[in-house]
Amino acid sequence: MAIPVGSKAPDFTLKSKQASGVVDVKLSNNFGKKNTVLLFFPLAFTSVCTKEMCDITSSLNAFKDLNADVIAISVDSPFAQEAWAQKERITVTLASDFNKEVIKKYDVVFPMLAGVGDTAARAAFVIDKNGVVQYSEQTPTPKDLPNLDAIKAALAKLM
Repeated sequence: MAIPVGSKAPDFTLKSKQASGVVDVKLSNNFGKKNTVLLFFPLAFTSVCTKEMCDITSSLNAFKDLNADVIAISVDSPFAQEAWAQKERITVTLASDFNKEVIKKYDVVFPMLAGVGDTAARAAFVIDKNGVVQYSEQTPTPKDLPNLDAIKAALAKLM
């Protein structure tokens, strides 16, 4: 199961393909400044993941108003993530855990999804400015979406 509330969030540096090129996305860059919502999702170009990231994209301002950055993590390459983001107009920061190290640190590995190999389970975390997990959710199945209202409520408590 996903790491619990009260845990120190494991830091990471992942790659993201953006207009400026391949850049580092580091969780601890927000420490002391903003809260972070981490959304783990199985695979780009799939229907449920597309719905989730499009829904998040449409509500990014609500997260900014709650002093939070959103980082979405999958095991796809940063280049596949970029192609998907362009196709679907996703503006959430997508970060590639291609080596599957972060999904292991957060204990959100979904083994052998559809026979293609290990991916990220669908999960959500709210991490406060001090790097402590304030909300932790792993959905029962990859088809279930995280509870956005509960995520926003956890962020509101940190205001």
